[in-house]
Formats: sequence, structure tokens, C-alpha cells
Amino acid sequence: MSDPSFQQALAAGTCFLFDGSTPSALYDRGVFINRSFDEANLQSPDLVRGIHAEFLAAGAQVLTTNTWGANRLKLAAYGLEGKLEAINRAGVELARAALAQQGTAGWVAGCLGPLGVRIEPWGPTSFEEARGHFREQAEVLAKAGADLVVLESFEDLNEIHQALLAVKDAADLPVVAMMSTDEEGRALYGTEPEWFIRKLDEWDADMVGTNGGNGPAPLLRLLERFRTATEKPLILQPNPGLPRMVDGRLLYMASPEYLGEFARKALAAGARAVGGCSGTTPAHIRAMRGAFRQARAFVQPTPSGSPVIQATPQPEVPFAFRSRFSMKLAQGEFTHTVELVPPKGMESDKLLAKTRQCRALGVDAINVPDGPRAMARMSALATALLIEQQVGVETILHYACRDRNLLGMQSDLLGAAGLGLRNLLAVTGDPPKLGPYPQATAVFDVDAIGLVNMLKRLNTGLDLGGTGIGAPTRFSIGVGANPVAPDLERERHRFRLKVEAGAQWAITQPVFDADSLFRFLDFAQALDLRIPVIAGIWPLKSLRNAEFMANEVPGVVLPKALLARMAGRATAEDQLKEGLDIAQEIIEAIRPRIQGLQLSAPFGQVELVAPLLPKRETS
Repeated sequence: MSDPSFQQALAAGTCFLFDGSTPSALYDRGVFINRSFDEANLQSPDLVRGIHAEFLAAGAQVLTTNTWGANRLKLAAYGLEGKLEAINRAGVELARAALAQQGTAGWVAGCLGPLGVRIEPWGPTSFEEARGHFREQAEVLAKAGADLVVLESFEDLNEIHQALLAVKDAADLPVVAMMSTDEEGRALYGTEPEWFIRKLDEWDADMVGTNGGNGPAPLLRLLERFRTATEKPLILQPNPGLPRMVDGRLLYMASPEYLGEFARKALAAGARAVGGCSGTTPAHIRAMRGAFRQARAFVQPTPSGSPVIQATPQPEVPFAFRSRFSMKLAQGEFTHTVELVPPKGMESDKLLAKTRQCRALGVDAINVPDGPRAMARMSALATALLIEQQVGVETILHYACRDRNLLGMQSDLLGAAGLGLRNLLAVTGDPPKLGPYPQATAVFDVDAIGLVNMLKRLNTGLDLGGTGIGAPTRFSIGVGANPVAPDLERERHRFRLKVEAGAQWAITQPVFDADSLFRFLDFAQALDLRIPVIAGIWPLKSLRNAEFMANEVPGVVLPKALLARMAGRATAEDQLKEGLDIAQEIIEAIRPRIQGLQLSAPFGQVELVAPLLPKRETS
């Protein structure tokens, strides 16, 4: 079966990761600006092909040919106009060779840049002449086998119009059209972004957007404006910040992680493609790929015309019959769970002893976090199995997307189902940079939303490819929620998507502000997202513990008033009592609107949460 064309993938809703800057990589390797970067296709083909290979290895799906300045007018400045055809043909062939060498699916984008002259009505070059120059280059790129054409770094709307007309006349290929703007988002002559995007749409570009600029942040602001002007797929390709001259070389100072965060935000805001402009290295693309997969990779549209053999979904096991925990939630009963972190080593005796304490206290389930704060501990899956088999208490297995690819996830989940684990909390996972191994590679093939989709599919007896797995799994599917997230609109949007994907209950981050929780519950109720919500409660053990929660734990907001209350107690005993009083006050305030509590035992000390649990009746 052949790979889909770029046009088919575009129509199917695929999101694309373009590569970075080949000329910048050439510059870093000693090809300086007094030479034609495009001539390197002939003079240093192995070098160009190697750069393409590096971007592919970093995760790029679209390779842009090293032909941005390979039009007749720009080549003439170096006396190379007679090599126009050879340079452009080699540009496509080298990118295609990199794909073949890596054995990687992807697309080759023939790249056209501006002519480097003013055209009418502001210069001596006529529209017809400009169109002819662009057509000449486009014809060579198309004949050489480009999958699409990219118009990159145009400032003059009139000029990119002629380029679009020329490409459409020269070949039947998709066209990506990108303008470059100033700090205010305007193109040359003050053209407003809404206007030029609308015109690119009208002139039948297949994907529109912007590249270059002064770094990622301005492009994110432009994205919102673009969306008001077009429904065409949008692309953003920023520079990694502003360049600085260091030892005679231009260096771009933005870190790969910064561009990775940009990619995540761009895709979440509706971009269909991201990549990098001048200064963007394979390291930047690798970071963007991680964010790209986290945001979009779960959706893999079927190429147009490709046959798909799928099994028929089976009925799901009713929610109430998936586990004892599910039964209590389905019947509207109030639940109590305790979070116990897996051991740092392989010895589980202490953890099991704490679990037995929890069982004696009447706890409904033990929450088992998966690598919290990116710490390496015993497998959460193995820990949950030990607890269920040796103590007889149900567990809620937290499963993080950070560490596994799609194949590993499916294998883990089928294994968990086969071992009898039923309750699963889908979480994206803290990034490795938060933990003691910041250089560890995060996978993020999917995020929590994608994981819920995966669990939902397994619960209907289908694997990721639509093939039957026999008996369906019976996972009770939970998700996280953070009522005090820094970007609350995004958190609400993601919560809605989680519920729509199939989440059946939610556990919040530790609640220290009842009003914030109520506002989040009001939002969910207004959208009819009526799933049981279990509130996280963390009893503060000491002032030091409170300061740690306030400053070191992602997703937690501790009001200053509570910190002041803890600081007002001088002794360790009084601070512990104050922490328990605060937790009890919060529980009393929120209890009428929630269906359970997840109590975190600070430092694994179960006795600290015992006062917050209901007293067991004894006969």
C-alpha cells in the first residue's frame, strides 16, 4: 500500500511537522553568507543530504528543499543562473534520497523564496516577469518529484500572488504560502495579517500562515487573528528567538524546550502545521516533535482510498460492574481513597503494611501514582498488582503517557486487564525536566485525552488498529482535573474533551481553595459534564511541607492565607494540628458537591489521614 499524498493527508486532517533551516545548518558547518547556500546541492551533496537526515531523525515529516534562493535572479548574483535546473533538481533528489535512506515516510516540499527585487507597482520588475521566474523554478521542482511547493518568507503580497499563480500554472501540487511580518504582524507596506491571509485563501493556497519573525510568541498571537480570516489549514514556522552575533556568527538563543512549548500551544490553538525558520536546528525540531505528538498524534486519519479492515465493536461492560469502586460511584455512594507512592526500590513490605492500615480504616481504594514529579520508582502497575493480590484492596492505577509509545501503552493496558486491574486514572505525566533525570527522553505519543480514547476502544474489544482483541477490557476510566490551572480555559477545554472521549470519573489536584473547586464544578455542570468528581486532599504536616506544596509541586496553588495560618503555629505538633484542621474545613465545605475524597498521606504516614476518614462502626 502506497503512502498517502500530501493532499490526501491534508484532506484527512493530518497535522504536520515541517523541518528546520537547512541554510542555517550549512552556515554552522562553514558555508558562509558570501556563497550561495543553494549551490551546496551540487558542491556538497552529502552534507545537504546529511542535514535532511538529521531533521528526519528528529521527527520532521516534511523536508523542505535547499532551494529557497534558487531562482534565476538570485543565482545570477553568484554567476550561477546557468545551473538553475541542476540546483533545483538536486534539491529535490537529495531530500528524496534522505527519506529513502532512512526508510521513513514523509513528503518533500519544493521551496521557493522571493526574487530579491521589487516588483510593480513599487519596482521595475513586472508581474509577468516575476511570474515567469517563479514558473521556471516551480517547473523544475515539480518535474524532479516534489510532493508540494512551499512559498516561504515573502513580505510583498503582490509578489507572493505572482508566485502562487506561477506554481498553479506549472504543476498540480499543493501550495503552502507563508508571509513574513514585522513585530506588529504586518507585512511589507503595512498589510494587516487578516488581509493577507484572506487573500492567500482567495488565491487558492492549500495551507497559509507565517514564518520567521522575532521568535515564537508573536506568531502565536497572529494565529488567533488568522483564524478569524480563513478556514484554510494554518502553519507557523518561527525563528528560535532573535539572533545574536557571537564570535562572528549569528546564533539563535531560544532553547529547544521553548520551541517545544510553542509547538504544543500552536497545535492546541488550531494550527495544522509547525516547523522552524532560520536558526532552527534538529534539536529544536526534536523538542517540537515531542509536543506535537502529545497534542495531536493520537488522531491518525486513514489515507483517502486506503482499505481498513476493522472488527465490530462489542458492547461495553456496564460501568457499575467494572469494579467495586465503580459500583460505589454508580450507586451514588461517597468514596474514600488514599494515595500511596510506590517504593524507590524493590522492597514493598513497608508499602503493603501501610496498605493494610488503610484497609483497616475502611478505605475503598489505594491510588498508585505513576512516576510523580518525574521520579523513577517501582512500576505503578507492579505496585498496584502487589497491593491487590497481597492485601485485597482495590487500586486506582495512575498511568502516565510520558514514558511509553503507543505500542508499549497497548501492551501495558492489555497486561493490566489480564492481571485483573480495573480502575485506571489516565494522566499525561510530569515532564522529565521536573525530576532528577532532566535529560531523559519523554515520549508523549498521546496525552491523557488520547489515552482515554485508547481505553474506550479497548473496552469495546478493539485494539488501536481496529482489530478485535477477543473479550473487551473492563476499565473504569478516570482522569485528572485541576481547578486552579494557570491556563484555566485550556484546562476546562481539555476536561470537556476527556469526558467526551469516555472518562467516567475525575480526581482533582489537591484542593486548598473551595471556591475555585466550586467554579470548576459549575463550569462542568453547565456543559452537562456530570461525572463523579473526587477531590484531592493533602493534609499539611508542617510549615515546611506547606511551602514545598506551594512552590515545588506542579498544579498546586496554596493560598497565602493558609500559609500564614501554618506560619502562625510555632511547634511541629501545632503545625500538624493546624494542617489537619485546614483539611477538615475544606472537606466540610466541599463534601456536598463531590462524590469522594482522595487523601494523600504526606511521606506515606497513613496515620496523618486517619482523622479525616469516617469512623468505622464496630459490632
